[in-house]
Amino acid sequence: MRDVAALADVSIKTVSRVINGEKYISPTVAGRVQEAIHRLNYRHNMVASQLRAGARSSAIGVILVDISNPFSSTVFRAIEDAFRESGVAVLSASTDEQAQRERDAVHAFSMRRVDGLVIMPASHDQGYLLPEVAAGMHVVIIDRPPGFLNVDSVVSENRSGARAAVEHLIAGGHRRIGLIGDRSEIATARLRFEGYAEALAGQGVDVDPSIVRQGFVTTDAAEQATHALFKSENPPSALFVSQNALALPTIRALRALGLQSQIAVVAFDGFEGADLLEPGLTVMTQDPVRMGHAAAHILMRRLAGDASPRENQVLPMAFIMRGSGEIPGPFMSGMRNARRHASRSAP
Repeated sequence: MRDVAALADVSIKTVSRVINGEKYISPTVAGRVQEAIHRLNYRHNMVASQLRAGARSSAIGVILVDISNPFSSTVFRAIEDAFRESGVAVLSASTDEQAQRERDAVHAFSMRRVDGLVIMPASHDQGYLLPEVAAGMHVVIIDRPPGFLNVDSVVSENRSGARAAVEHLIAGGHRRIGLIGDRSEIATARLRFEGYAEALAGQGVDVDPSIVRQGFVTTDAAEQATHALFKSENPPSALFVSQNALALPTIRALRALGLQSQIAVVAFDGFEGADLLEPGLTVMTQDPVRMGHAAAHILMRRLAGDASPRENQVLPMAFIMRGSGEIPGPFMSGMRNARRHASRSAP
């Protein structure tokens, strides 16, 4: 505010009055202040005002990529439930994977004087939060690791979970394993791709770009890409689907082609009713309830004055076999045929 006041050649009190929309400020003076605010990219920090006033809002903000996504909505409900008994309101916003919407949501919540934030990042850089954190805002990053910001975080074992999922397909006799995945600039998508590649490399198999499909704008695009993949000259015998929202369109494409009982599929998380399919969808699943509770409890401690070193909780995954990931591949069939031939040839 001092910088704004100096540039506009007014007092700090005048800057405050303009920001707060008080009357009786001449249009000329208000114009100079607004011009200075724009040139300096200044944003009034309501958190700092809150700290000076010694007041708390009894509210936190939760910023998710898409609250309609079952994973995100379950995380949100877990956070809401954890704070309910303490009388803290839990507000939400969705970013739709847009970095600017993430920043706008942070600004909106800060202006409303929330006591803390839980953020599922849409951007790879959370350094813009440094002024908020310095002013006393408590932040917990979930699902994806924070970038350029030392704050608490809660994530899942994305790389090792993906590696284990693909290793399961390899153990079932598959070597040509395709990937249906999210945009590579998203941290979790990148980590899961690395796990996919590591599992293949363990068998001396290189990643084949021709059977990797990533970066879909819509679920319809994912369904069309899966359909086209299995119409290609050399399709895979198995698929690893690395994001829950892509699992349903992938299964739809396979069913439309009549391949649901021939192509093995393991998904990273799934969708409601995936266990009722025939075959049921095999998944490597996260625990969104545990993630939400962990984030909430960390934030509660920080709000209560806990100043211990920042922590990064990495939550384990759970593997659930339901049938789709257990469809045997060419290598398994070849081994079975070889064993049958050997038994018939035995004296």
